[in-house]
Amino acid sequence: MSGIANWIRHQQYVLKHVGGYQNAFRRLLREGNVRTGELIGEDKYGNKYFENKTYFMGRSRYVEFPYEGRLEFDGSQVPPEWHRWMHNMTDEPPSTHPPTPRKFIIDHKKNMSGTKDEYVPYSTTRPKVEFWKPAN
Repeated sequence: MSGIANWIRHQQYVLKHVGGYQNAFRRLLREGNVRTGELIGEDKYGNKYFENKTYFMGRSRYVEFPYEGRLEFDGSQVPPEWHRWMHNMTDEPPSTHPPTPRKFIIDHKKNMSGTKDEYVPYSTTRPKVEFWKPAN
């Protein structure tokens, strides 16, 4: 069979796996690519983790973030235990080998930089412009 026929068959498989043309198009707009793989696990934040060993090393593991907003996803939403698996530091995913619970480990929180909830420090420098205050 020719290479084009194999490519078409693979594209049909991908479209079937992701739920049709509309879902594939949404994924392409949001994430920049459309991938398929075996569901490995899901964390408590709603992130789903997949693996497809036919992809190149470093691209074989990926995450699907929940659709909270149009483009509101960030790599800091991946908790540390899944970060280890995503970056090939371990072959055992936390879904089958959960991390040892520790009293001193706090719950994971995503990076809030650039949001209204971001910490803004108090400025100690004098303003360049001083506002006029009328006498009463």
